[in-house]
Amino acid sequence: MTPTKERGRIVIADDEEAARRSLGQILREDGFEVSLAANGEEALQLVARESPDVLLTDLRMPGLDGIELLRRVCQAYPEVSVVIMTAHGTIRSAVQALHDGAEDYLTKPVDVEEMEHLLDRIMIRKRLLSETRMLRERLDDKYGFENIIGRSAGMLHVFGLVEQVAPSQASILITGESGTGKELIAQAIHQRSPRREAPFVKVSCAALPETLLESELFGHERGAFTGALSRRAGRFEMAAGGTIFLDEIGDVPAAMQVKLLRFLQERQFERLGGNQTLTVDVRIVAATHRDLRSLIRQGTFREDLYYRLNVVNVCVPPLRERKEEIPVLVDHFLHLYSAKYGRQRNAISDGLMKGFLAYGWPGNVRELENMLKRIVVLQSEDAIADEIFGAPTQSAQAEPSAPEANEPVSVDAGSAQVSLRDIGRRAARDAEREALKRVLNQTNWNRKKAARILEVSYKTLLQKIKECGLGE
Repeated sequence: MTPTKERGRIVIADDEEAARRSLGQILREDGFEVSLAANGEEALQLVARESPDVLLTDLRMPGLDGIELLRRVCQAYPEVSVVIMTAHGTIRSAVQALHDGAEDYLTKPVDVEEMEHLLDRIMIRKRLLSETRMLRERLDDKYGFENIIGRSAGMLHVFGLVEQVAPSQASILITGESGTGKELIAQAIHQRSPRREAPFVKVSCAALPETLLESELFGHERGAFTGALSRRAGRFEMAAGGTIFLDEIGDVPAAMQVKLLRFLQERQFERLGGNQTLTVDVRIVAATHRDLRSLIRQGTFREDLYYRLNVVNVCVPPLRERKEEIPVLVDHFLHLYSAKYGRQRNAISDGLMKGFLAYGWPGNVRELENMLKRIVVLQSEDAIADEIFGAPTQSAQAEPSAPEANEPVSVDAGSAQVSLRDIGRRAARDAEREALKRVLNQTNWNRKKAARILEVSYKTLLQKIKECGLGE
C-alpha cells in the first residue's frame, strides 16, 4: 500500500533493529508515513523535524530511555501522542508512563492487530479534534466583526458594546429593524463569551403559538398534551451552560411572559405537564424589532420583564443610516454567492450602485443580500431593477429639482409620453422571463430542480411560469 498523508505520520524508536524495521514495514503497508530511530536522541530529533502524529517508543533503550523521551516530547510537543512498548516484566513502568502522559502502552512482542486498533483510535480522535478546531476557527471568522460588515459610527459603537458585555453574564436586549443582523450580533456575543464552548440555541418566539412555545422553551412530560408521546427537553435545557437567543421577544404572549420572568429571576422552571423543578445555568440574549416601551404603555408587554431583559441594550442601526457600508456589503455578498453558486462574479453597474445608495432599504441588510443573491443566480441586474428604480427614494424626496435615475422622467416618443420607470419595469419582466426560461432549459424543465436553483418555492415557480407565458 502506498503511504498516504491522510493516515498520519509515525516515528518508531527501538534499539532493536529487527523489531523497528518489522513494525515500520507493517505500518507502511497500513498506509502510514514511518520514520525509524535507533535511540531516544535520534527519535527526539525526528519528532522535532517531522511533527509526527504518534511516537511509538520502546521503554528500555540505552542513553535516553522511553520514559525520559516521553517526558521531553510531552513537554515540548504536546500534540504528539506517545505509545510505549514494553516487555511483560516492566508493565509497572508502563503504567507509570500513562501517568506521565503516554497515550497507551503495548506489550512485546507487539500484537499487530492490537497495535493497529490502537493507532486507528488515536488517529480518529486526532481527526475529530482537528475538525472541531477548524469548525471553531470558522465560527470565529463567521461571527467575528470582520465578517459583520460595519464601518459606520453606529456599527462601531455596536462592536464596542459587544466587546464590553460579551465576557459578562448580563442579559442583553438587541433592538433594531428586521433584517439589520440582530442574530449575527447575538452569535458574536456568544462566540466572544466564556460560554463559547457550550451551545448557542435560537428560539423564534413569533413563529410558534403559545402552547407550543411553552413546550419549546421548557420542554414537556409524556402525556402533557395530545401527541406528547414521550418526555422532551426544552431549549433552556439544551442551552445549559451556554446562551439562548430569544428572537422577537416582543411577540411573546402575556402568560408566557410571566413564566419567562420567573426563569430570569430564579433560573428555575417546570416542564409542561410536570411538577419537577429544574435549574439551569444559561445566559439570555433577546431581540426584537418592536418598540417594547410602546408595548408596555399599551399593556401588552410586562415592564418588569423588560427591565430583566434589558440589562444592556444593543441597538443595531438600519441600513439607511449607514449607507457608506453599502459598497462593502455589495462586494461581500457578490463574492459569497458567486462562489456558492459557481457563477461568474461581475461588479454591479454604476447606475445600480447609485440606485442602491438612493434606495430606502425597508428590509435592511437582508433585503440587500437577497437582491444580490438574485443578481448572481440570474446573472442579470434587471432582476431587481423594478424594486430599486420603481420605488420612491430618500434622494428623490429630498431633491425633487435634481432628477435621479429612480424618478419618473418622461421622454418624447412620438405622440406618447413613455415613462422610463415603465421601460425599466418591462425590461425587468423580459429579463425575468429569459432568465426563467434559461434555467428551465438547463434543467430539462425539471421544475423542482429549477425552483432549488432559483431559490423559490415550487408554487412560486409555477406561478412565475404562468405569468411569463412559458410552456414546454
